[in-house]
Amino acid sequence: MRAVAQAGLHVSARDSATGYDVERPHAMAMVAVRRLVYAVGLYGGYMRRLRGACALADSFLYERVYDYVLDEIRSQSLRPGDRVPSEKELAERFGVSRITSKRALAMLAEAGLVDRRRGKGSFVVEDAPRLRALRAHGRTRPSRTPSLQSSSCLALVLPDASDAYGLALLCAIEERCAEYGYHLVVRRTRDSQPVEEQAIEALAGGVADGLIVFPVHGEFYNASLVRLVLDRSPLVLVDRYLPGIPACSVHTDNVAAAQALTGHLLDQGHRQIAFFSPPADKTSSIEERIRGFESALRERGLAPATGRYVTDLHSTLPGSATDRGAALVDRDRIRAFVAREPAVTGFVACEYSIAVMLREVLEELGELGEVGDAAGRRVIACFDSPEADAKEFVHIQQDQRTMGRLAVDLLISQLSGENIPSLTTVPFSLVDPAGR
Repeated sequence: MRAVAQAGLHVSARDSATGYDVERPHAMAMVAVRRLVYAVGLYGGYMRRLRGACALADSFLYERVYDYVLDEIRSQSLRPGDRVPSEKELAERFGVSRITSKRALAMLAEAGLVDRRRGKGSFVVEDAPRLRALRAHGRTRPSRTPSLQSSSCLALVLPDASDAYGLALLCAIEERCAEYGYHLVVRRTRDSQPVEEQAIEALAGGVADGLIVFPVHGEFYNASLVRLVLDRSPLVLVDRYLPGIPACSVHTDNVAAAQALTGHLLDQGHRQIAFFSPPADKTSSIEERIRGFESALRERGLAPATGRYVTDLHSTLPGSATDRGAALVDRDRIRAFVAREPAVTGFVACEYSIAVMLREVLEELGELGEVGDAAGRRVIACFDSPEADAKEFVHIQQDQRTMGRLAVDLLISQLSGENIPSLTTVPFSLVDPAGR
């Protein structure tokens, strides 16, 4: 695994003790180009070590379906020429998705046990000499030896992950990959578009069968992503989409979520409300949240006021998280706004980290009210919150687990040659610690 760490990649695989394991990267001192060179050159050795050290403890869902059909053939309940249950029938029998049952049938065909006929179904072959070579007892998994066509790996490229947002998404993606029999390679970009482009080029060059990408902030045009789309390579974007790039994406309906969050503050009696975020340009999630904020105000007959936006906060972006100077500048901007706009009592923060900064500044000024308090004191609402701080703010809780699992499902569908929707939204919930 050291070679993979040197390459700047995270690798995860199922582990019987923890359920999953993520290898930490080495320090950022190694430049991105060197990491990617290592990744390509050391890939063969990495895969051999990974399979030797990280065997999957839990059986994959498709194995259950595969073993069932295999046992039916072995016991002659299904004889040569018999029709095998369809994808739909197997999915219903085992309570799995049709993607899973389809994968099991494809593996049976690869093993030479069934013949799949378009429009007719799958049938037991007349002569199955390989049946005698399969183990008579225990679990049997189809061979998944990596090749130029199939690496047994999927890849996730994302800016970063935290308890507030990203970690649950990463875990859901890893767990879903394991259910399909794939290892997951994870590459953090620290919100750098050049690093993102280089990672995509390296991973798509034979390391991974398909990519899930959480685009960096402020991205509009990424040549590597465009090439993947034009080549029809398996690709799913998560959390946001890129205008002008017709790639499959899974994300929250940010307009509706911001509308619900702002509306909740309005319902509590706040009429002067401000919006706080990093720069919105070219970032679909922030742009949509601003639209939702403004839509909620208009619905109540309140025109969005000029100057009630602070959208130049940089310290919460992944690439600036350790920049103390940026944090001090952002706090000064917040203090200046509070002094300039004493009538504002409601604050909508685009993300949890900004809500925390707002809270600290307002506490210093002695102007922070309780959740739902509209009696002349300031109240904060935000997107996402770690479980440990879930009672602090009214917040939108994005369904990261559903987002992650859907992303993998859509990627597997692409690998199977299926048509998939270009945009998929996942549900969200509004959480009010006061229960209002």
